[in-house]
Amino acid sequence: MMKKLFSFLALFAFVSMVCFLVVLFYSKDSTFLLFTMPYRMADGNNTYLIKELVPSKTEAQTASPEETRKPPNTSKTLGPCPETPPNLVGPLHVEFNSNRSLDDVRKEVGSILQEGGRYKPPDCIAQQKVAIIIAFRNRHEHLKHWLYYLHPILIRQQLDYGVYIINQDGEGVFNRAKLMNTGYVEALKEYDYDCFVFSDIDLVPMDDRNLYRCFNNPRHLAVAMDKFNFHLPYNGYFGGVSSLSKDQYLKINGFPNSFWGWGGEDDDIYNRILHRGMSISRPDSVTGKYRMIKHERDLHNEPNPKNPGKLSQTQWTMNKDGINSLKYTVKDIVKDRLYTFITVDIEAPSS
Repeated sequence: MMKKLFSFLALFAFVSMVCFLVVLFYSKDSTFLLFTMPYRMADGNNTYLIKELVPSKTEAQTASPEETRKPPNTSKTLGPCPETPPNLVGPLHVEFNSNRSLDDVRKEVGSILQEGGRYKPPDCIAQQKVAIIIAFRNRHEHLKHWLYYLHPILIRQQLDYGVYIINQDGEGVFNRAKLMNTGYVEALKEYDYDCFVFSDIDLVPMDDRNLYRCFNNPRHLAVAMDKFNFHLPYNGYFGGVSSLSKDQYLKINGFPNSFWGWGGEDDDIYNRILHRGMSISRPDSVTGKYRMIKHERDLHNEPNPKNPGKLSQTQWTMNKDGINSLKYTVKDIVKDRLYTFITVDIEAPSS
């Protein structure tokens, strides 16, 4: 009897062992800590660390089957930015604090900009690529205020943009329109901009809903300056700040190069637009408010009495006086965190 019992127990133990081995080799998770074989690995200091050749079951469960088959996809496909930027605040309080320095501006707004005053939204693809072009000479006091206000506005407007300060070299007669043409050419050397905003350095918008972008027609942005008691001075006024798409700009052959001194070039641009069958679009007088930084008229930028007489000839002169006749020489290019500063010789006559 005892012999039979012992034989039965031996058979039961053998069958149990066989079943255990079958489960072990045919299980989906055949990595058990019980069967891991440790080994020793030197760490360079005659010290050995215990490593497991087979991961434990607990470790294997930290990743899903999909994650273990391929690395996680960390790339993100960006969609277009919304037509109306969501972070606009509307009316702004604008004041020109004389204690503000350019270094202060760099510290406050420069950290998220790329070299050369470049920015693009990190979470969406901007509606347009915009070059902001400013004709400049001896206006560093104004520059710091413009940069202080405009960079945060342009960022909230979700623009892919760059700021280009086109500095006229020498002390010859100033030529705003020719500098703007130069800025157009120089900006396109760096990036494939499709929209161009031409701005005076002394004008700051008082509402960030006034979008610095291009529209179906050339856009006049500075429609209500404090200088004019927040009214449009006359219906054909196109001065201060305006935007044109690349196609619109080329359609009018850019801006005139022949308007030396102050006055007339913006009226010539207005005439060019009309002669090419386009019209002007504007924001309303509330959204289009601007504050001007008060200053004396620049030396060598006095009103030119010859300029008004040229306006009656626009339709005949515009085909040969513009981007197709532009001549200038680049003297220097400086890449600041807040802007690209390009000094040019535009062959200005002496005053």
